Amino acid sequence: MKTLELQDAIGSLAEYVRAVGQEPVIVSLKGKPVAALISIENADWETATLSTNPEFLALIRRSRIRQEKEGGLSSVELRRRLAQASKGLTRHASDRRQKRGGG
Repeated sequence: MKTLELQDAIGSLAEYVRAVGQEPVIVSLKGKPVAALISIENADWETATLSTNPEFLALIRRSRIRQEKEGGLSSVELRRRLAQASKGLTRHASDRRQKRGGG
């Protein structure tokens, strides 16, 4: 990992971004880390913006706390419930078509 003291950062941003391809660059101010340049080559825009959005991160934190306190559904149970719900929706749509004579 490369480190760079902010007062010594005299290169262009492009120069430091190119260096990130090999390893993260940690920027420090008076010896304390304040920023990091890291590669996100496999991320799309949505992932990159959500992973740094304070409101989204707070929502995730609240959800995790609630999950710990109250529990939740397993992925198996959620899939089972969704399958039941979709069957119900399909059946109702079919019933409406039959009532209209659409078969």
